[in-house]
Amino acid sequence: MPHYHARVYVTLKPSILDPQGRTVERALSHLEHANVSGVRVGKFIELRLSGEHADVEAQLRDIAGNVLSNPVMEDARWELEEVALEPV
Repeated sequence: MPHYHARVYVTLKPSILDPQGRTVERALSHLEHANVSGVRVGKFIELRLSGEHADVEAQLRDIAGNVLSNPVMEDARWELEEVALEPV
């Protein structure tokens, strides 16, 4: 059975205010990084899945879109790559 490594990136939709990103941006400015702007803070999640590619991709789409993110406020994208299972 194939094994996959997934990386899920969750970010706020552009229309949603990001107070945490704004706080980071202000902190960077105070630390003499005034040329930084538009800071947005998100989430990065890694998962391992096994199964047939089409099934794993459908499962990952559901997990990313309905479990790891709030589809009203956040966008989720993912990367999926097949990996060799490493011995334990």
